[in-house]
Amino acid sequence: MSIEWIMEGVDPSKVRLFNTAIREKESLHPLREGELTLYTCGPTVYNFAHIGNFRTYLFEDLLRRTLEFFGWRVRQVMNLTDVDDKTIKGAIREGVTLEAFTKPYIEAFFEDLEALRIQPASSYPKATDYIPQMIELIHCLLKKGVAYGGNDGSIYYSIAKFPRYGALSHLKLDELKVGAGEGALHDEYEKESASDFVLWKAYDPDRDGGIFWESPFGKGRPGWHLECSAMAMDLLGDEIDIHVGGVDNIFPHHENEIAQSEACTGKCFVRHWMHADHLIVDGKKMSKSAGNFFTIRDLFAKGFSGDEVRYALLQTHYRIQLNFKFDEIEAVRASLERLNAFVRRLKGVAAPDGEGRPTRRTEAALKGFAEGLADDLNISSALAALFDWLRETNSLLDMKKVSAHEARAALDLLTAANRVLGFITFDEPPVPPEIEQLLRCREEARLAKNWAEADRCRGEVLKRGYLIEDTPKGPQAIKQR
Repeated sequence: MSIEWIMEGVDPSKVRLFNTAIREKESLHPLREGELTLYTCGPTVYNFAHIGNFRTYLFEDLLRRTLEFFGWRVRQVMNLTDVDDKTIKGAIREGVTLEAFTKPYIEAFFEDLEALRIQPASSYPKATDYIPQMIELIHCLLKKGVAYGGNDGSIYYSIAKFPRYGALSHLKLDELKVGAGEGALHDEYEKESASDFVLWKAYDPDRDGGIFWESPFGKGRPGWHLECSAMAMDLLGDEIDIHVGGVDNIFPHHENEIAQSEACTGKCFVRHWMHADHLIVDGKKMSKSAGNFFTIRDLFAKGFSGDEVRYALLQTHYRIQLNFKFDEIEAVRASLERLNAFVRRLKGVAAPDGEGRPTRRTEAALKGFAEGLADDLNISSALAALFDWLRETNSLLDMKKVSAHEARAALDLLTAANRVLGFITFDEPPVPPEIEQLLRCREEARLAKNWAEADRCRGEVLKRGYLIEDTPKGPQAIKQR
């Protein structure tokens, strides 16, 4: 693909992304020229990730792909939380080691990432591999005087010692409700303030079974908030360009990450914070009791493809609550088929090699697509620009007014766009010989005006999961998705 004309139409200085910390869109100013560091909150691997989780992971994928589309190199880290209350309880319940309990869910997570075409991160650190770095961070916080030991042997962070606490969530320290921190929600320990949170959770054999780590503070395990700070700083440095997650992470998780990291280093932990809104199903909060709780695997079992799920979870702006509706999946399928049929049609016209020559229409489509993405990942605007251009180009194709070089440029644009979207199909899987034979059977029957036999052959093709598309080059079998 010749991308010179495409890159000329992409200006990274135009990108403006909403920063949760200031509640405004702003331009990016990387710590290193041409490179962005990105920390993305990953799964807690005590079960299969659900579609609400993947709404966030797909937003993170869209962000990274967009940044790369505009020319930045991105170094992304996504953590795997393999030690917390839920994973420990699960391991004890099943009578296995923590690693044995979490391994199947980690493997399933990566399978789901691949099925949804989510690009691999640079690193997927597991919390259990970074215990030494977490202990070192606790030492730093104790030395700085912002951490203290509780009567129960646990180590806590004193948020009263960090004046900026609440800056991300826009909460004031004196307005925080008692019990707002992880300490009150998950850790029944004595501490100076009910809002302080745990850094090192003292070992309790009744609660933790045989799962613990040795430390200078005694047996125990790290607090959840501490894990992300230690992994992020170890892999990306004391200062990070962008940190993202779901809105439920803003407080207390990300607020606590800031407090821990900045109290230790004295530097700005994250320059730009981004958060995706919740997903609901048919207008209701997703829950097992309501019968509307779905994993990605549940959707595949219902017959949805990875591309369909990806499109469905990406098509709503990340800062708007996504209402997932099963009865709208047909619209998603239709949109995908329009895109894929357009690709096939262009391939039938495009020059087999050489550079494409874009028209003003194609350049305008690129401009509209890029402007939509640059405006805080406005995916609706970006897709609208593509589909408006698709509709106009299809009309011109009907009138045979699209040259081979124009069609090649159009394919170049779609290829570039798909580096962001990830759900357009360019290379159809090989058609099995028996399907090709049925196509020939149908054509021979049609030429002989044996319509009953032609219909029978067509029915057999459909029964095997293929559609027949008549093209200038003859009939083609297209795998149904």
